[in-house]
Amino acid sequence: MRESWVNYAERIGSDLHLELSAPGGKRAALIGALREAVRSGRLAPGTRLPPYRSLAADLGVARNTVADAYAELVAEGWLTARQGAGTHVAERTRPLHPAVHKKAPAPDPCARAPRHGRSPRHDLRQGTPDVSAFPRPAWLASYRRALSQAPNEVFGPGDPAGRPELRAALAAYLARARGVRTEPHRIVVCSGFAHALRLLFGGGGGNRDGGRQVLRGPLAVEAYGLPFHRELLAAEGVRTVPLPLDEHGALVDRLTRERAVLLTPAHQFPTGGPLHAERRAAVVDWARARGAVVLEDDYDGEFRYDRRPVGALQSLDPERVILIGSVSKSLSPAVRLGWMVLPERYVGDVLAAKGEREAWASVPDQLALADLIVSGSYDRHVRRMRQRYRGRRDRLVAALAERAPHIQVSGVAAGLHAVLRLPPGTERSAVEAAVRQGVALDGLAEFRHPDTDMAAHDGLVVGYATPSEHAYGAAVEALCGALAPGGTRVS
Repeated sequence: MRESWVNYAERIGSDLHLELSAPGGKRAALIGALREAVRSGRLAPGTRLPPYRSLAADLGVARNTVADAYAELVAEGWLTARQGAGTHVAERTRPLHPAVHKKAPAPDPCARAPRHGRSPRHDLRQGTPDVSAFPRPAWLASYRRALSQAPNEVFGPGDPAGRPELRAALAAYLARARGVRTEPHRIVVCSGFAHALRLLFGGGGGNRDGGRQVLRGPLAVEAYGLPFHRELLAAEGVRTVPLPLDEHGALVDRLTRERAVLLTPAHQFPTGGPLHAERRAAVVDWARARGAVVLEDDYDGEFRYDRRPVGALQSLDPERVILIGSVSKSLSPAVRLGWMVLPERYVGDVLAAKGEREAWASVPDQLALADLIVSGSYDRHVRRMRQRYRGRRDRLVAALAERAPHIQVSGVAAGLHAVLRLPPGTERSAVEAAVRQGVALDGLAEFRHPDTDMAAHDGLVVGYATPSEHAYGAAVEALCGALAPGGTRVS
């Protein structure tokens, strides 16, 4: 029985749209259409063309017609052909008059734009792990296992709460590693911390993830934190009230009539240090008394070096604390997976805000992460990176002690960045000196809430996790060159 055209084309062919409308027969029309496709740039240099039989079946012409057209265009220099390698558009051909002038793509608001007009030689900005250390073999193995074992229903419409495999894996992992008290049905998978904030506070015209606002402002936040989060909340109409900080974390006794508070209790961002035990208890007592809720950003909970692990604040009262986490620091920001551990009363509202079909995280990625956790590969990766980042921190501290002893380093007992304390009035000149050395980093002032009355401190926020391993030494050397006495105007 003759094989059908559909099966044959699907098996050996590739799609190529051509209009055979020129006069002079099918061969001449095909030659003209191919020339125009190459001339206009629609077929780029190096593009492999479909085999004779595949294109003939697709266009409804004889195989010899395609073979003759290819041969003539090879002779003219438009195409190249080699035995066993197929037929390609010649590399030397270039579009003579492209049909469409392409606009430059719109900038990605989430992309890390180069500072000062050019890409830095050394990137010491906070917020990104060493992406070269992504556990590719382990992730690939988990992905393969997850897909091979997945039931067919995985590839259809799913649960906006997230795959049950991942929620079960997260419940067990968070209980073991962070002391979290929860059940899988109280975990909602999202695409990261920013997505979680939008789900919780989105409402009215600003809500892109549904139509229901789960929480309302005013929201208390730490006086130093990510400006991106404040801007996101402002776009949703949420007023943020800054809480001053000291060496023990946020001054939670300043909380009054706010409806919620956002904290980084495991490792205050960016100044460093955990929230003191008495303040942890006090903020939970405040939430109980006010009927309020605490949002716990657990961004650095897994990376600690010189202190005992600090459990999640959520464990003190699972009905008053929403824990939000992600794999953006432990694995990669490219793996768009995060989670909310919710009090029972918020689960339904968050799922309604998320919607039945929109804003889901990739199901295959969810299954792969679940396998990575259950197999133990995630723990092994975190422990390996903890040792690597601790070594980098030690190298940074030692280099600064030798080359720039006037600089005080703080906030390094945990996390992926250090704060370099500077003499008053020298932060801007220090950033400029770093730029001259090709080093990109952040000044502490960039993270200060504009409405806080807390005393300002000059400093630099140095992300020692960002460079790849082979580039880290040169980055530290350049930083020390910028900060060494006599090399800049910061001393």
